[in-house]
Formats: sequence, C-alpha cells, structure tokens
Amino acid sequence: MATPDGADRTYGNWRKPASPGIGKLGLLGTLILLFGLVCVVIGMMIQVWAGVITAVVVAVILVPLVIQDRHGRNALQAMTARMAWWRGRSEGWHLYRSGPLGITAHGSCRLPGLLAASRLVDAQDAYGNPFGLLAIPSTGHYTVVMECGADGASLVDKEQIDTWVAYWGAWLSSLSFEPALVSASVTIETAPDLGHRLEREVSANIDPNAPALARQVLQEVMRNYPAGSAQVSTRVAVTYSAAVRPGGKRRDVPEMAREIGTRLPGLASGLAMTGAGNARAMTSQQLAKAVRVAYDPAAQSLLETLPPDQGPSWDDAGPAAAQESWDHYVHDSGASITWGMSEAPRGEVLSSVMTGLVSPHADIARKRVTLLYRPYDPGAAAKLVERDRKDARFRITGANTAARDTIAVTAADQSAREEAKGAGLVRFAMLVTATVRSVEDLPAASAAIDSLAPTARVQLRPMYGAQASAFAAALPLGIVLPDHLQVPALVREAM
Repeated sequence: MATPDGADRTYGNWRKPASPGIGKLGLLGTLILLFGLVCVVIGMMIQVWAGVITAVVVAVILVPLVIQDRHGRNALQAMTARMAWWRGRSEGWHLYRSGPLGITAHGSCRLPGLLAASRLVDAQDAYGNPFGLLAIPSTGHYTVVMECGADGASLVDKEQIDTWVAYWGAWLSSLSFEPALVSASVTIETAPDLGHRLEREVSANIDPNAPALARQVLQEVMRNYPAGSAQVSTRVAVTYSAAVRPGGKRRDVPEMAREIGTRLPGLASGLAMTGAGNARAMTSQQLAKAVRVAYDPAAQSLLETLPPDQGPSWDDAGPAAAQESWDHYVHDSGASITWGMSEAPRGEVLSSVMTGLVSPHADIARKRVTLLYRPYDPGAAAKLVERDRKDARFRITGANTAARDTIAVTAADQSAREEAKGAGLVRFAMLVTATVRSVEDLPAASAAIDSLAPTARVQLRPMYGAQASAFAAALPLGIVLPDHLQVPALVREAM
C-alpha cells in the first residue's frame, strides 16, 4: 500500500474464508434446507401431517446450524465438541502418566497426545551443520525448527520496520513454491531469565589477571542483572510432507533428511532480511530441552546449567504426569491455558499491533504466541481467490445486505488482483498459551490475556475441550491440526 511521505504504513485486507449459503447457513446447511423443502412438498402431497412432521425434522436439524456465538461457532460444533470431550473423559484420555510407574514403554517420559508417536532424528544440512528433524508418522510430516536472534523494534526507524515486514511477506510468499511444504509457524516465547546463560558467558571470558574492581563489577552484574528480566526466544518451524503429492508414495527418513537439509540454508538466509537476525537450525538436543522446559517449567534452572551437548533425549522430553480439563491443562510443574484466534484484526493496523501481546507480562510465568501459516500453491491460490469472489458476491444478492458483506466484496476483489500480480495466498491462525506455576494462578493469567487481546485487535477464545492438543500445537514443532481431525476438510469448510 502506497502511503504519503511521513505517514505510517498500515496493513490489512485479510478475510476469513466463508462458505456460500442462505443467511447464516453455509453450503451444507443450504443443501439440507433445499432438500428438506423438497421432502416437505412431497410429504404435503401425500398427507398433511407427513409434511408437518418433515418440516419439524428439518427445522430441528437446521436450528443448531443457525445459532452461532460471537466467535462464529454454531451450536452443532459446540455440541460435537462437548460430546467428544465427554467420550474422551469417560475413556480416561484426559489423563497421562509416564516414567517408571506410567504406561509408557521402558519407563520413559514420552510426549503425550499428538506427539506420542513422534521421532527426532539427527541430520545435516548442505553445509554440514547438524539439525534435528522431527517426524510424525501418523501424518507423514517432517519438521525442522530454526532459532532466530530477532533484533526487535526498539530504537529502529519505521522505514526499517516496513522493510522487515515487506521481506517477511516475500518470505511467506516464497513458501508457496517450496515443493511438499505443508505449513510454517513462528513462535515467540517469553520466560524468566534465570541468568545462567549470562553467568556462563561472562565467566568464560573473564581475564584472571583483570583488576579486582573489574572482576567485582562483573560479579555484581551477573548477580543483579537477571532479577526481574525476561528471556525472549523466537523460533520458526517449517513442515514438509513425505508425499510429493496427496495420495502419493511417502519418502523415508533419509530421503527427507537429504531434501530438507538441501533447502534449509536457503530458508534460513531468507529470514535474515526479515528482522529475524541470524537463523540457525536447532539440534536435537536443543529441541528436546525446549520441549522439556515447556512441559516442566521448573526444569529450566537445571537444564540451563548443563553443557549445550547434554540434556534429555526425545524419549524423556515429555511430562511425568499431565491432566487435561475442559478449560485448562496441568503438566508437571506448570498449568496452562491456550487460546485460539477466532477473528483477525478488523480494518487496517500498524506493524506494532502485536507488540503488547508478545511482550513479557508480570502475571504470566511463560507466554507463548504462535502464528501458524498454511501456504497455497499458485494454482490452488488462483482458484481459491476466484471462489471467494463468487462467495462474497453471492452474499450481497439479497435486499438486506450488511455493510460487512459489502466490504468483504471489496477485499475479495483486491485479493484476486494481488494474486493475479504474483502475490502469494496464505491461511494463518494464532495460538496463545499462558503457563503459570499452579492452578490458583490461572485466573490472573486469563485476565492478563483478556486485557492484552484488545490491544492486539484480535478476538481470542479458549480452546475448550482441546487444551492438550492446542498446547502441543502452540509448541514450535510444526503440528498441522487440520490433518489430525476426523471430520473431513470438505465438511468443515461447508458448515
């Protein structure tokens, strides 16, 4: 978007995909309505009471599809989630125990839920640098995680920030041309800084012949600097599919390690101009440590004192005990709540719109904000934007057209023009996880997120009945949640 000299650049024009339908009914509800009307007419031709009964049955089916909450979820989806939760709770799926007294093999502490069957293997990129490759056999996905040294926006000119955002958009657009790439995610995590890294760095560089005053000053810095400070980490995960095309033959682990290792240096170098700083692929040991601390925050102090090449294995990176509730998740020494974005910011926003949400907060021990991206290939993107144009125009054919539907038509037309000029199309979502030390601290953390969400102009809803899965998806491990659902994507998009 072109802006006058000196004006702040704004961003926007994202829209939530909607299924065409009559009123609040999607495509599935509209088809049920039309089929029901035909059945009612046939029933009236046979007997009046048969037509009335048919009309009542159709109304009972359609009412749950019409009733929606402020997050856009209809009553059928809410009832389905509640029934799935009751079934899982009756089967004991909300409980997890590992270790010597648990149910895992060999007394290990494997990860629960969606990550139970995951494997972490060592690989090397094209330059010979080691990295950890995470494999999820159920979906055939392979993920590599890059840790970035983000520069931050403090004391940076807005022209430089705009340049970073432009290169970030170009990097996301380039993912559409990556063969077999399924998704990408960015995780910004804030946690207390215990000072172990600073102490290790300073101690390794102190000159034994330095003056006593200089050594005393450094000792005081190591002792007082970490007090009240926060550690901010940024990680980017990219996920590839083992199948070149849907339904094709899956490649094995060595083949995927070679291909991803070849592409990894290019992906990492592309992040340099986005403000991410120096991006390096995380090794298996680093990734296992990060996941272990996420499930057991009390282990951070011990793991940070270990040498870089020492730590838990992937089989012992999970919690010893975890228990999922309807609205929160308890795991080892922490308790967490995960929210999902139900609506992106409306209108136009500045590049600093997410600053408050990703910054450290005093009431939250560990906070994790994860942006999930699913790029479309150019062919699918062209079809999708044209379908969105038709769906948006279909909704303004009635007499009582809402202003939001009119604006949606303009946004769909602009998206189609930009895609025709070569822009990429990406679906995105966001998960926010707040971790505290005990269940009693959860209300304060929830209130903090409720106050931070409006400043980011996003609408968040707790992931009720799916806290364990949402917690795992918010980790920088490349979990693609839609591929783990039992309901087909065609049915979900038509509701």
